[in-house]
Amino acid sequence: MNSRNAGNGRNGRKDAHSRGRGRAFAGLVTGVCAAALLLTGCGGGDQEAGSVPSGWGTLKTKGVDVSYPKGSGGYVEQSAAERSKHNAAAAVRTEDGTIVSTITVQLDFTNADSAEEAAIAAEAGVQLGSTLKGQKDVKLAGTDDAKRVDFEFSSTGEQDTPPKGTRIHGVILTGLDSQKKTFAVRIDAQKGALDDADLNKIIDSVQVH
Repeated sequence: MNSRNAGNGRNGRKDAHSRGRGRAFAGLVTGVCAAALLLTGCGGGDQEAGSVPSGWGTLKTKGVDVSYPKGSGGYVEQSAAERSKHNAAAAVRTEDGTIVSTITVQLDFTNADSAEEAAIAAEAGVQLGSTLKGQKDVKLAGTDDAKRVDFEFSSTGEQDTPPKGTRIHGVILTGLDSQKKTFAVRIDAQKGALDDADLNKIIDSVQVH
């Protein structure tokens, strides 16, 4: 799939993610959220922002945490050796050996003074040829200023990713943490691999520090 990271380093430098299983799929963040995607200023689900569903795992970093469904059919957290060096944390979900979804976190990926500036940098960091679907405000626990970027791209079929041409939906949640450093939580998923309910719960689980 060879999706680029949000920013991939300062000032929008991109990372090819060609090394290691799971790196080719995505650098940061996915699934299609129906009508909820059209609502400005909401995470998308009914749960309280920052809440973690029972039995879920959590990617913890100094700037932001995000939770994910684990166990049979769920995500598995990657070690530092497995994930891209640009990611502070990452988890992947596989089906029959194919990576169908990833959740990644980047910290301090660009210089920005607002969530809007961070979102612009994140948009610049997505894979060449991606289709941007829009940017909007999103409610995340721990901050009053965050943006959501939705986009789609086609898998390259490399590095255990879905067959070439498979459409992937991506979501990037970005802004500034309490130290005024940028963060980006990215969720990427093959269409149909992540339902709207779980996508909303992942977004609502985000906690900014």
